[in-house]
Amino acid sequence: MTNRKVVALGGGHGLAVALRAIREYATSTTAVVSVADDGGSSGRLRRDLDVPPPGDVRKCLVALAAPGSRWADAFEHRFGSGDLDGHALGNLVLAGLAETLGDFTEAIDEAGRLLDVVGRVRPATTERVVLKAQVDAESAAGRSVEGQVAVMNVSERIRRVELIPGDAPAHPDAVAAIADADQVVLAPGSLFTSLLPVLAVPALRDAVASTHARVVQVCNLGPQLPETDGLDAADHLRAVLEHGARVDDFLYDPATLWCDEGEIRGLGVRPVASEVAESDHVAHDPARLAIALRDLMEASVRGAGTLRRSEPGPQRPGAEGAKSGELESR
Repeated sequence: MTNRKVVALGGGHGLAVALRAIREYATSTTAVVSVADDGGSSGRLRRDLDVPPPGDVRKCLVALAAPGSRWADAFEHRFGSGDLDGHALGNLVLAGLAETLGDFTEAIDEAGRLLDVVGRVRPATTERVVLKAQVDAESAAGRSVEGQVAVMNVSERIRRVELIPGDAPAHPDAVAAIADADQVVLAPGSLFTSLLPVLAVPALRDAVASTHARVVQVCNLGPQLPETDGLDAADHLRAVLEHGARVDDFLYDPATLWCDEGEIRGLGVRPVASEVAESDHVAHDPARLAIALRDLMEASVRGAGTLRRSEPGPQRPGAEGAKSGELESR
């Protein structure tokens, strides 16, 4: 294959790790990033300056930056005192560029030129959005929780997430990239507070459903407490399907989170076992993940007539996301 176009969706450290893997084999890389974050430095800048939260975007830019880039290291520098305490330099640069240029996408591209990035980073939406979740509670109807930080820390089981407003428009570049992709990767990380907020944008969810590319969900390596406590691999997949998304291949590490392959197939998805974790099984290894994702994409091209797209399988209430040391870095 001479032209490998890959789109990765998600947020936080999990998406950044996926991008480090994808850049090893893709000739065109697009990251589609959640902008629902309301905590840490990102949340402060969002509230104080009315700019989209820049933290997840920053992590993606750094992941795609030129090797050895001093600017990439500087972007990750976090101040430890004074009025800037807790802010990452890259967050401040993105916020400043957004105010100067008057456009968040232009700010991302300008920062990308500074870091000499390979690929593009696009926000899932340029609309100001709030994450909302339905969670279990004593009442039959459960209760709703608003705000990414609040959702991430609920003790009850999360049943569904959505964005406010529910009709937030997708970034047009993100929709076009998914339509033109050879592979779409649903990145690991905080599922309910990173990946599903991207798929909650209707046009992005529809683009994933209709793309000619194979859609690969990379499973997390363990639970994220309390967000995904008690969930196994099939529960992670079921969460994505129950939110109306499409998955063709479910990539998981057999030495980590329990995965019943029969249950995965029962959901209409092909399970793919591969050792993609680092030796301590805390995070994904970008080199191993690159090999697994590359092999999946090349196999799908060689056997285009034999690999079918999946349809969402039977649904049941509830499901969640996971961790693997791949938490948000705001």
